[in-house]
Amino acid sequence: MPYPTDYRYTREHEWISVEGNIGTIGITDYAQNSLGDIVYVDAPKVGDSVTANATFGSVESVKAVSDLFSPVSGKVTAVNETLKNEPDKINQDAHGTWIIKVELADPAELDKLLDAAAYEAFISEETES
Repeated sequence: MPYPTDYRYTREHEWISVEGNIGTIGITDYAQNSLGDIVYVDAPKVGDSVTANATFGSVESVKAVSDLFSPVSGKVTAVNETLKNEPDKINQDAHGTWIIKVELADPAELDKLLDAAAYEAFISEETES
């Protein structure tokens, strides 16, 4: 699956798309494929703060529980409530299904993330080893 070129990516397999000062965060297709059928998503509440490279929740699948790492620091402005009852939406469309939205505290943090080409190179290296 091609990775959207307007997104930025973490080495922990999260993506972020930014509009204005709001970042929309989800997990990559590679991550959902590795996890298998997702059965539960644990996300912070609106108003909570998240920190770049720190955990903000977890995704539970039939195989494992995986921590979610925030690509940026900021305040949570929205949580995808649909995922409470339909966490498998991530399996159906990982790049179209967001988990949280964050008001960016420092937009410069985006510069530290991978672009689509770098992320694809990273996962191809990871799958070879």
